[in-house]
Amino acid sequence: MIRIPRTCIFTNNQQPTATTVPYLLKTEPDKYSYDDLLREKETVWDGISNNQALLTLRNMKKGDKLVIYHSNVGKAAVGTAKVLSVDASDPKNPVVRIAPVKRLKAEKPLAEIRDSKLFENSPLFRQFRLSVVPLTDEQYDWLAGA
Repeated sequence: MIRIPRTCIFTNNQQPTATTVPYLLKTEPDKYSYDDLLREKETVWDGISNNQALLTLRNMKKGDKLVIYHSNVGKAAVGTAKVLSVDASDPKNPVVRIAPVKRLKAEKPLAEIRDSKLFENSPLFRQFRLSVVPLTDEQYDWLAGA
């Protein structure tokens, strides 16, 4: 299990448009990397105490698309994943199970993301300490190389 605080804030112009919501999940690769997720085939993203983060996790749904971002070391989007299940029966400890989808053909480094106009109003840069950042479909597609 990984215990990394996460939160989610949408700005007025960044509401997702599809029935699945894309998110960017930050992780420190020296603690839990995308390679770890690939090796384990799935993991639980839990152990959150921040109320806003708990709400975000409770609102995640099976099938939501994820981009995994390595923070601190590497500072790049490195792969995609998906939400397998969400157990929100305990509102103080929602359990979100995720699985890898694919490693990105080319990592998207922080500087490239910052330079993209798609992210000019993103909480990724306005609130850079967030560990879970909602994405628009366009942001997800650009990061995932779709």
